[in-house]
Amino acid sequence: MTTCVFIQIRCKPGTTYKVAERIALREIHSELYSTSGEYDLLMKAYVPTGDDVGKYINDNLLDIDGIERSLTTMTFKVF
Repeated sequence: MTTCVFIQIRCKPGTTYKVAERIALREIHSELYSTSGEYDLLMKAYVPTGDDVGKYINDNLLDIDGIERSLTTMTFKVF
């Protein structure tokens, strides 16, 4: 069973739309939203079974130019 994670992404000023485009092209997300507040984007993703969540995020997301910081929320049970 895959692991559902929510990742908040803070982008360097002026890069949010470019970062969102690059994420969309990688097709690693289920949903991707622009948000207000401390972070610029909110991404919902499913990490493949058996993959290390941190490594998956580092290898597939955080190498995108323009990402300044991220905050990942793990999920356990859906109601």
